[in-house]
Amino acid sequence: MIKATPLRAFGVALAAAMVVVACGGGGGGASPTTTRTQAPTTQAPTTQAPRTQAPTTQAPTTQAPTTQAPATDGAASPGAQYTLGYSNAFGIGNGFREEQLCTAKAQALVSGQVSDATWTNANEAEYPQLQQIRDLIAQNPDAIVFNPNGPDVLQPALDEAQEAGIVTVALDAYVTDPETYNLSNSQEEYGYIGASWLFERLGGEGSVYYMRGLAGHPADNDRHRGVLRALAENTGITLVPSEDGVATGWDVDTTVDLITNFINDGSYDNIDGIWTSGMDQQVVDAVKQAAKPFKPIVGADLKGFVEMLRNINPTTGEPGGYEGLEGIAVYNPAAVGGAGVDLALRVLNGEEIETTTQTVPDAEGNDVEIEAVFLPTPEAYDNTTPDGQEKLAEIDIPELNNLWPVSWQIEGLTDYTFEQMLACEGPGD
Repeated sequence: MIKATPLRAFGVALAAAMVVVACGGGGGGASPTTTRTQAPTTQAPTTQAPRTQAPTTQAPTTQAPTTQAPATDGAASPGAQYTLGYSNAFGIGNGFREEQLCTAKAQALVSGQVSDATWTNANEAEYPQLQQIRDLIAQNPDAIVFNPNGPDVLQPALDEAQEAGIVTVALDAYVTDPETYNLSNSQEEYGYIGASWLFERLGGEGSVYYMRGLAGHPADNDRHRGVLRALAENTGITLVPSEDGVATGWDVDTTVDLITNFINDGSYDNIDGIWTSGMDQQVVDAVKQAAKPFKPIVGADLKGFVEMLRNINPTTGEPGGYEGLEGIAVYNPAAVGGAGVDLALRVLNGEEIETTTQTVPDAEGNDVEIEAVFLPTPEAYDNTTPDGQEKLAEIDIPELNNLWPVSWQIEGLTDYTFEQMLACEGPGD
């Protein structure tokens, strides 16, 4: 059921536009690519690409990713018409997931090829994702695009989808199902890049409060491997409370409780830096409210955090209030939602998709090989160098929600305008 060809401008424009900056990491060793050539309604291919290790890294050099609207009028050629299903079962109220949904809707709208769609957006506890997928299958869409809550927990529903001839695309995090397309940012590199910058900023010695995401989530597992990779290169660094870190659940209230308690019991005074998995603004504000000195911090490219690094109050837009804050914002595009829709349509249109073989752990920790479309190595933007400060100013978007990533589109993979993304309206709405 998996098809595939080189994605439009994927190997040229994107690879040139999104590498790493200012943090000692990058995708040096490219994994081999394979080309899926079967029609969408056939069985999965019987051949596999050769096993490969995760990409190696090299010294950074780059320019910031494009933040202007793509060169398009938003009117795609009509072509064939398809129906889509979309599933998100985590992070309601989470800015990254909200923007991700809006980019998916916008891309479906401007494609001119989606006649109808069902957009499922509910927390796992209230509407389990396995049931979400099965309910979407019952509507017989041509493709289902989903952000998975686990690497293989959805396997029964994915088997049912593929038996019904439905294309399945996992975005942002991977699934181990060999017939599902995986499309995501390199989350291991995300973890490695930020940690490398922080550990080197500390001179390779000191203690770092390690604030992870959602325990057991594929993206969190990948980021953890990246952090541990950086730790192995900086043996004078200690992660606290342990190398397993603490789980924020990517939840605002949980994050605030963790950092507040950490400050109140005196632990904050004994650390030298903080690594966060995208829950950065809450940590910075808690430190500020406690009138404590800022410690170097790693966060995501969320608009509010970007402005804090620029010493701008993200609530008022006025300068000041974050003097002395040192940090780095690591690129993690919510626009992967729109890119996932684009990928699904390419498959349905019979295009070939180049994929990369990656070895990843399943839910039990066993190594398995998956085929994936990875975005180029994440960039990162620090405020400790003139070049980093210039890039932070370049990517800052005043009109954006403070909790949304500034990387709102991906050149070559999304075609919507900024206004269409903000409208958050798609077929079926």
